[in-house]
Amino acid sequence: MADLTSFGFTKYADTPDGISDSDLFEALKASLSSSKGQLKKVLILPPDYTRFHSGAGKITQIYYDLLKDTCEIDILPALGTHVAMTEEEIKSMYGDIPVEKFIYHNWRTDIEKIGEVPAEYVSEVSEGLVNNAVAVEVNKLLLDPSYDLILSIGQVVPHEVVGMANRNKNIFVGCGGSDMINSSHMLGAFYGMERIMGKDHSPVRKVFDYAEEHFLSHIPLKYVLTVTTQTEGNIHIHGLFVGRERKYFEQAVELSQKINLQLVDKPFKKVVVLLDDIEFKSTWLGNKSIYRTRMAIADGGELIVLAPGVDKFGEDANIDKLIRKYGYCGRKNVLKLVEENEDIRNNLSAAAHLIHGSSDDRFSITYCTKLLTKEEVEGVCFNYIPYDEAAKRYDPKKLKDGFNTLEDGEEIYYISNPALGLWADKAKFN
Repeated sequence: MADLTSFGFTKYADTPDGISDSDLFEALKASLSSSKGQLKKVLILPPDYTRFHSGAGKITQIYYDLLKDTCEIDILPALGTHVAMTEEEIKSMYGDIPVEKFIYHNWRTDIEKIGEVPAEYVSEVSEGLVNNAVAVEVNKLLLDPSYDLILSIGQVVPHEVVGMANRNKNIFVGCGGSDMINSSHMLGAFYGMERIMGKDHSPVRKVFDYAEEHFLSHIPLKYVLTVTTQTEGNIHIHGLFVGRERKYFEQAVELSQKINLQLVDKPFKKVVVLLDDIEFKSTWLGNKSIYRTRMAIADGGELIVLAPGVDKFGEDANIDKLIRKYGYCGRKNVLKLVEENEDIRNNLSAAAHLIHGSSDDRFSITYCTKLLTKEEVEGVCFNYIPYDEAAKRYDPKKLKDGFNTLEDGEEIYYISNPALGLWADKAKFN
């Protein structure tokens, strides 16, 4: 059989609405042209509902419709540590694809170790900050030789752990195991989130690239990457990048840096971020409001997080318990906790999350919730305002993305979806 992953291409649309649905269909159809009827079984790896605005739902639907009459299709959402998608979420994101086609990825049990990134390499790329080997673990389905093609679908956008999301992050975190997830998150936290976000070739990315080159080069994997924006709830795909070679990812990174990265001349005194109540139900996800704005907030500034749907801290019950126990208490405190407590030491992705979710007292963070109590929110080291009270002053229905001046003259910067970009002071980013 011919190499079905060798064909690759890019497609751009430099218009506000992005690539049209008809052009997207034709592009995805062309991406399968090298198969020439050879496909008998395909595995699709899309993101889960937390990446609803990636355009991956639409892309998965198109691939399914193109392939369903000629081959067997399995769909494994790249959940990472997230909870399994509900039937309602599957239908909302993936349309009329039968629910039984979707397979749940359990990051603790459904994995196989296929190798190890050497400690010497990890130490080299982290500038000596981390000196442990990293186990390479992936879902067993990726190693199943009966699949003729594996399509990994996802959005390239600034990211707090790896720098720029997607490509092999979708494999080693989204479809990975606990050691790789824990190690990669802690590696990013040790190296420094603000050194990583919005950039390629971070230490974490280098570990992923090493793992793919040495242990997964033999599987029939093809990446399908998007770069998107959102206006008034509508998703616009501005770039489509298809292919196994790294150059396609690099092209996507370049475009995302142009349209998803907002560099500001002067840091903001107050930022108000809305977390959509359908997409964000935990601080594990909702803390993107912190990650993506922290480089744009002035010392002594404020971050107000409107979080009407947040009802828990961790997506995983065990991690939720750890967050409630230790809280977002600052980098130095978390590192000390890791040294002294086995439970957090055995869950380094949670430790990294606690570091990422703290401002280290540089600016204040206030969560405004309906479903978590004042005691719960303050118990994890955030300030608290009841959602209804906060929404009266910072009304999402009245605010527009960007600068807003309230009736009493206060100026705020409003962000309706923190997951789609990165905001940074030019001086800090450079």
